[in-house]
Amino acid sequence: MAATNFKTENNTFRKLIGNGLTYRIPRFQRDYSWTDDEWEDLWADLMGTLQPEGESAHYMGYLVLQSSDDKTFEVIDGQQRLTTVSIIVLAVLKNLQRLIDSGNDSEANKRRMEQIRQTYVGYLDPVTLVARAKLTLNRNNNSYFHDYLVPLGHLPQRGFRASEHLLRKAFEWFDRRVAEYLKKSTGTEGMRLAQFVEDMSDRLFFTMITVTDELNAYKVFETLNARGVRLSATDLLKNYLFSVLDRGRDIDHELRNLEERWEAMVGRLGAESFPDFLRAHWNSRRPFARQAELFKTIRSQVNSREAVFQLLRELEQDLDTYLALSSPEASDWPQDIKGFASTLRTFNVRQPLPLLLAARRTFDAPDFSGLMRACVVISMRFNVICSYGTAEQERTYNAVAERIARGEIKNLGSALAVMQGVYPNDAAFRAAFAEKAIRTTPSRNNRVVRFILCALEKHLSDADYSFTSDSFNIEHVLPQNPQAGWETFSDEEADALTYRLGNMTLMQAGQNKNLGNAAYEDKRAVFQQSGFAITRKLATEHAEWTPERIAAHQNWMAAQATAIWRIAQIG
Repeated sequence: MAATNFKTENNTFRKLIGNGLTYRIPRFQRDYSWTDDEWEDLWADLMGTLQPEGESAHYMGYLVLQSSDDKTFEVIDGQQRLTTVSIIVLAVLKNLQRLIDSGNDSEANKRRMEQIRQTYVGYLDPVTLVARAKLTLNRNNNSYFHDYLVPLGHLPQRGFRASEHLLRKAFEWFDRRVAEYLKKSTGTEGMRLAQFVEDMSDRLFFTMITVTDELNAYKVFETLNARGVRLSATDLLKNYLFSVLDRGRDIDHELRNLEERWEAMVGRLGAESFPDFLRAHWNSRRPFARQAELFKTIRSQVNSREAVFQLLRELEQDLDTYLALSSPEASDWPQDIKGFASTLRTFNVRQPLPLLLAARRTFDAPDFSGLMRACVVISMRFNVICSYGTAEQERTYNAVAERIARGEIKNLGSALAVMQGVYPNDAAFRAAFAEKAIRTTPSRNNRVVRFILCALEKHLSDADYSFTSDSFNIEHVLPQNPQAGWETFSDEEADALTYRLGNMTLMQAGQNKNLGNAAYEDKRAVFQQSGFAITRKLATEHAEWTPERIAAHQNWMAAQATAIWRIAQIG
């Protein structure tokens, strides 16, 4: 494994848990968190494989494991699933214990119980004869799991963490389901329970990704880029920071402090957003780090108690700004800055975030507002209309952010002076706008086009419409599904021109619906009475609607857009 740093294979639960292999959930990994929703889903999937004519197997997803010897594995991702399946095995053992206690085929059931326990729960080390657990949970859950669940005894309920209560409730939930399953058919009950475990262990299978160290685990998470995996990328960093503190010294108070502050941050963000926040924060203060390099970079620079708590303080300092940029409507920012943040979110651009975090820490309010507007204008020109690649743009923003963090750039003018490289000039922007097509069927694209048309309307008539309003819609002059009256357009022209910006305007919602696929001469009469100046202008200046007229109208729009989205200090 050292040659490739990771390996991937599909394994059943039987193969996963057998052959003397053991699994440890890192001490500071997230606590057990599954509830009856996840239990119900897993049980239903499991039952689906056990029914006549049912599925032959159920795929449990990825397990990301770390090991240096292929015998003991740390569970970097997948601990909720692995813990829950182990709890199902314990629930089966509890039902076997009841059979033994009631004198039901006691000797045979004792042998079954011992065999299942050795195979799936724990075994005697052949050298030391010391019992070894197959699965060790994190520091908050392991004691309850092994002191109460594994022995199958009384389950105390007072004075425990919420996650420990969930472990108990999961055991009780599956204990009831196993008992109900047992009642649904006849035959030797102990044999059927043992067969249930055998079938489950053969029909639940996982994709195991085994890595040699945390750096490779982080690369796996970034590659998979799924929700659960991103949660684990957050946990991976948390585990590393805790490990820096936990280096053989009695620092429980520091661990508690770090855990409380960490969980408060993740709770405010949502764990799925944390990797994005972390990278934006890091790049707002330090040299540029790609997402794939981030964990390696942090591990090389944050390697002392002082560095851990400095990182924590800096994260907390930037959190409010990041949340306001992500959800501006919930912030207490001035209305103009809220509007700029909302526009960036509509454009779905994230490249300016490090720059904006850095500026928020040092710029005064007018300069920060000016920088927000500049980022909107650059995003409109560079990202939305010109559709340039973002790699160099991201590095430019980061370079400005880093200089702000070092105190070299202290105001808006100095920042804009070094941002010229990501500001397409008027000629490039106008040419790209004149040819731009945006398919409006995706909802995000639809919002972007509404934003553009509302801005053009405001520029023309000074009427300020909210692009999110339900009172109007986008009107495709050449319809999306042209019928009678549109024969002048070939199929190829219709495909090419329907979503050109020059073919779109604004109409009141009811009128837009009534016009539908009507011919242009019918639409034009309605356009001339429209409440939107941009729509009236289109009807007034274009007696017919042809490919040439679409191009002419879009050229006019491009000229207006060049004036609207312009930074005087750069242009």
